[in-house]
Amino acid sequence: MTSYPDSVRYLYSLGNEIKSLKLGLETITALLDAMGRPDRAYRSIHVAGTNGKGSTCAMIESGLRAAGFRTGLYTSPHLSEPTERIRINGVQVSAAQFAAAFDHVHRIADPLFEAHPTYFETVTAMAFHLFREEQIEWAVVEVGLGGRLDATNAIRPDLTVITPVDFDHEAWLGSSLDAIAGEKAGILKPGVPLVLAAQHGEARARILREAQAKGVPVLEDRAAGPVFTPEGCSFDWNGLRIECGLAGDHQVQNAITAAVALHHSGVPPAAIQSGLRTVSWPGRLERVSRNPDVILDGAHNPAGVRALAAYIRRWCADRRVWLVYGTMRDKSIEEIGDMLSPVVTEVILTAPDSPRALRPEAVAEIFDHPSVRIAPDLRGALSLTAAASPQDVIFITGSLFLVGEARALFVK
Repeated sequence: MTSYPDSVRYLYSLGNEIKSLKLGLETITALLDAMGRPDRAYRSIHVAGTNGKGSTCAMIESGLRAAGFRTGLYTSPHLSEPTERIRINGVQVSAAQFAAAFDHVHRIADPLFEAHPTYFETVTAMAFHLFREEQIEWAVVEVGLGGRLDATNAIRPDLTVITPVDFDHEAWLGSSLDAIAGEKAGILKPGVPLVLAAQHGEARARILREAQAKGVPVLEDRAAGPVFTPEGCSFDWNGLRIECGLAGDHQVQNAITAAVALHHSGVPPAAIQSGLRTVSWPGRLERVSRNPDVILDGAHNPAGVRALAAYIRRWCADRRVWLVYGTMRDKSIEEIGDMLSPVVTEVILTAPDSPRALRPEAVAEIFDHPSVRIAPDLRGALSLTAAASPQDVIFITGSLFLVGEARALFVK
């Protein structure tokens, strides 16, 4: 049997999701067919969108589990270890489970294809195999990139969900909201209901056109009476007072989307309340240390940065705010400096530990700020924050890879 480190090394040898990106369903469909369609052994909810899809997936899974269902959760990317991508009943799979699933998929794929399926196709098949092996009842599946041609789109879900659509990955998905929304709407299946979050007008119009063309019922709703705290929010919906355990004003939209999906899936009100109250989603406005506060947030695109800037303005206006920021070369960062510079006091630019990282010297060109310093790596950046007082707050953000490095240091 392949060891866990060897399975991870082999997967990385196939290239990361962006480097080895191969949009299309031919390979994953042939692979799942050869595996006996493990993805059809349970019910599933398929979630696309630009921002909030991971949080929304976590909320839906938490609600299903609170209702007593045995669940599977498949998300990407991971922060520290690939095992984070596949969760059974709220717990990430073990290294042994991951390696065994890799062996199973690799044995089937190797003689089947001239070129091995990509990293993402392989791990997707591994997740579906483990879900069948573990006899789950509901799987919550997050789209990797786009929707229409993403490997996860080989499933036949019982429900689809589209969280807010915004600009990201334009090189693959298109340069307009209409085009990007069209790719996200590619997960729609004839007659399968869609839970649609609030959208920009152009994106909403495109998704509704696609839904009408496929005979897809569209489910939408809004929250009432929202109340916000630095750690979460609450609101009224469907006669319930819902509390959400994830921070940020934007989580109200994600929580209402999850609540509608859970209600449609037959989850009772008390389980919806419990699931959203107890949900956990690492690396998204996650406080990992105090005095000073250290908050991790994977704001890796303009929409995510807008949400982060709104959080800082609301809750940190009277504090000295440190920003540790690093990003990847494939990200659109032109707007980011304009959004973050006005709300932070100190800027420390660094680079994630990845060959795809953008040099901090290049990032510095977009930050018009009086206090910008550069560190070659995260440890160097953190050494510069040693001057922070206990009343200050330090945000580590940009790439999820950087957030993962920080989590490994702060969360034991």
